[in-house]
Amino acid sequence: MRLNRLVKGLLALFAVALAAVAIGCGNDDSSGSDSGSSDSSSSDLTFAMVTHGDAGSFWTVVKNGAQQAADDLGVKLNYSESVNDPQKQAQMIDAAISDKVDGLAVSGPVPDAIRSSLKKADNAGIPIIVLNAGTELVDEVGALEFVGQEESIAGEAVGERAKEEGATKVLCVIHEQGNVSLEDRCNGVKKGFGGDVQTMQVKGTADINTSLTEMQSKLQSDKSIDFVVTLNGEIADAAVDSVKGAGSDAKIGTFDLSGPVVQAIEDGEIQFAVDQQQYLQGYLPVTFLKLYADNQNTVGGGLPVLTGPSFVTKENAAAVAKLAEEGTR
Repeated sequence: MRLNRLVKGLLALFAVALAAVAIGCGNDDSSGSDSGSSDSSSSDLTFAMVTHGDAGSFWTVVKNGAQQAADDLGVKLNYSESVNDPQKQAQMIDAAISDKVDGLAVSGPVPDAIRSSLKKADNAGIPIIVLNAGTELVDEVGALEFVGQEESIAGEAVGERAKEEGATKVLCVIHEQGNVSLEDRCNGVKKGFGGDVQTMQVKGTADINTSLTEMQSKLQSDKSIDFVVTLNGEIADAAVDSVKGAGSDAKIGTFDLSGPVVQAIEDGEIQFAVDQQQYLQGYLPVTFLKLYADNQNTVGGGLPVLTGPSFVTKENAAAVAKLAEEGTR
């Protein structure tokens, strides 16, 4: 079942790539113009992307992808992020509606907080794409599609891999309170591991030092924990120091990539990272909104357009290291 869904997601991405090529290269205008720029209507389109991002390593890559798509397609992009404040994110969505944007891409880690704002956008005729988190919002608010990773499936894969690494007790570290996608990840880890998995809430990326201390204290107080799963690259970096500070032998696996995470994998300090290819989570929604505006195209066929999971390990880390440093992985 997992493989079928991933294959469908990849097929959807392939179809979109073909459509994008057709839009860029299929102009049969007999005027003889050799211009490679977007048509004149492109510059009139303004899209808003409103995420719960925190300007950290993960969301910087999302933003890079979104801006690159806007540049490639000749549209204007208004990007904003709420730093994990659901109420602020709702206000940002309302502001985008007031600005009468031509399309809206939104992450939805706390669906209850932004549902009513997204329904207002739908009622105003603004096409919506949900990215990264909030798959349930697609049907509820009339969104075109979801672009991202099925977190429970990814979590199961992580749990299975931790078991293969010989883990007997796993600590799953949640860094954003109330984020249902992170909870889905840890629940997936429990299912895939099939053994003792504890969850722990830490302060988060806004206070890495406190998060480091919290993880270190937990490892010092429970020496039976032999595997730590983090859900963010910056928290993974802190976990490396926490394990060392606690004198623990626990191994580490994480969700999401960053340059330092890839380096830690190469150095053997982190066993693996789940790559959900967040660059695509920025690039594809802008592309899809443009395709919809120009040609009423939709993708996915009612299924999410999956950007992950894939695993980065010591065997393939070098191949993605340069890309991570450049801000595209």
